[in-house]
Amino acid sequence: MRAMVQTGFGGPEVLRLRHLPDPEPGAGDVVVRVHTAALNRLDLLQRRTALLPGFALPHVGGMDVAGQVSAVGPQVTTVRPGDRVLIDPTIGCGACATCKNGQPGYCATLAVVGGNRPGGFAEFVTVPATVVHRVPAHVDLADAAALPTAWSLGWHAVHRVGAVRAGEWVLVQAATSAVSIAAIQLARRAGARVLAVARTEAKRAVAADLGADVLDLDDRTVEQVRERTDGHGVDLVVDHVGTATWATSLASLRTGGRIVLLGNTTGDQVSFSLSDVYRRGLRLLGAGAYSPADFADMLDAYFTGGLRVVRGAEYPLADLTEAYARQESGDLIGKILVRP
Repeated sequence: MRAMVQTGFGGPEVLRLRHLPDPEPGAGDVVVRVHTAALNRLDLLQRRTALLPGFALPHVGGMDVAGQVSAVGPQVTTVRPGDRVLIDPTIGCGACATCKNGQPGYCATLAVVGGNRPGGFAEFVTVPATVVHRVPAHVDLADAAALPTAWSLGWHAVHRVGAVRAGEWVLVQAATSAVSIAAIQLARRAGARVLAVARTEAKRAVAADLGADVLDLDDRTVEQVRERTDGHGVDLVVDHVGTATWATSLASLRTGGRIVLLGNTTGDQVSFSLSDVYRRGLRLLGAGAYSPADFADMLDAYFTGGLRVVRGAEYPLADLTEAYARQESGDLIGKILVRP
């Protein structure tokens, strides 16, 4: 099979299109012929340095994968060759306390498809049957490939951690990232009123089309939030940006409001007033890892209808270096998809 192989750390020069042996399934495994894979920030970061324990070179990235079952091991009964599927990239050991508690994302020996085991930037990928989910016929496999990481994190942040309720005001930062696109729609589906922040007119137009009330990211953002919420502020903020939006996010909360933190794309260090937090009764919530239950609930919601992914760009596998450059450009809206 053809695969884009990372041979070192650095820029695009460390990626090589190579021919590798076609995979064979183990007893409980499924081999998936990749229809589409989606690019994630982890793919970019680990091109420069190893972040996940167990990462080793040479490496095939690609966390988010959808395709058709090519082969199954003798113990697999849940899917069969020809089935349309997508993959949950999080694989726990299944035996430790956290895995038995339904939280494989915290497993000490966590394996991540495309993170520290071979991923979807190839013609085939092999995974345990336990992380393979059928895709209904009405869902495009290219759209399905955009779901696993971004939409599971969005569901986890909005529902499991943020506990959004109908009628609440929700502020979503970086409105047109893949996670934020999911968060906007999931919050609205729950009956919340959504404010979304974006820098450019093109990004604000996309957020508005998704049903959000859009705001500029500038020194008037907090004032705009207060104006839209009758002076109260929002009930919930979803923020994966970090340093650049921290002050705005905190200042936009109403008394008793809560902020879900799930990323640090612009920096990891922030400062704030402890007295402001405790006097206003604010709750700072770390999102952490999504669970298989989150993944299944997200799929149920998406497959029911009324939600959509936004495709930012599509590239053939041979042009993966161009896809990386687009991901790093800062003007991306939605998900970058890669076809083998």
